[in-house]
Amino acid sequence: MRIDILSCVPKLMESFFEHSILKRAQEKGVVEVHLHDLREYSDDKHRRVDDYAYGGGAGMVMTIQPIAACIRSLQAERNYDEVIYMTPDGKTFEQGTANRLSMLQNIIILCGHYKGIDERIREKLITLELSIGDFVLSGGEIPAVLVADAIIRLIPQVLNDETSALTDSFQDHLLAPPVYTRPPDWEGLEVPAVLLSGDEAKITDWRWERAVERTKLRRPDLWKKWEKGD
Repeated sequence: MRIDILSCVPKLMESFFEHSILKRAQEKGVVEVHLHDLREYSDDKHRRVDDYAYGGGAGMVMTIQPIAACIRSLQAERNYDEVIYMTPDGKTFEQGTANRLSMLQNIIILCGHYKGIDERIREKLITLELSIGDFVLSGGEIPAVLVADAIIRLIPQVLNDETSALTDSFQDHLLAPPVYTRPPDWEGLEVPAVLLSGDEAKITDWRWERAVERTKLRRPDLWKKWEKGD
């Protein structure tokens, strides 16, 4: 899989892809991540990528030219399954979307900045708009990394234990159950006996019951989805 991320400030994201699982995935050749500086595609002599908004108002707007130039340059080299724009008014990013995106070959992620991008880019070049929640950040770089991380960890061969991703929260609209490790007794708090029993059937049942219990308590909205089978 190849992920191209377009940004005004790509250096903000470099360290995220140079460590841990994201680094190992690239070293294995399972995924390629390429960061692109939109300023390098600007035809402005000062490498500007923003301008004042028509109609006035506070804040600057990312201009069409460098974004279109970068996207079209990449599309001239290969086909892309999705061109994603990270924006607060996009579709809320969920595990199901991560699952679908992880099965694609090539995607572009465009990071918003300032007051956003010229609407015409959204109309003509963007195929999917995503949000990570009902709040606003300084730019789309952190959301882009979040999406990339959620996608990459699902790709076969990325995690040492590939079943781990399948048992994460949200995979079946349920939160994950509590987890424990050594020591078995810490300051009077003991690991549930069933987890030390070695009885896989009982352990599976216990985890299911705790997942249901936790979801009902903490995320009744998810529990309703599970009940409906959405």
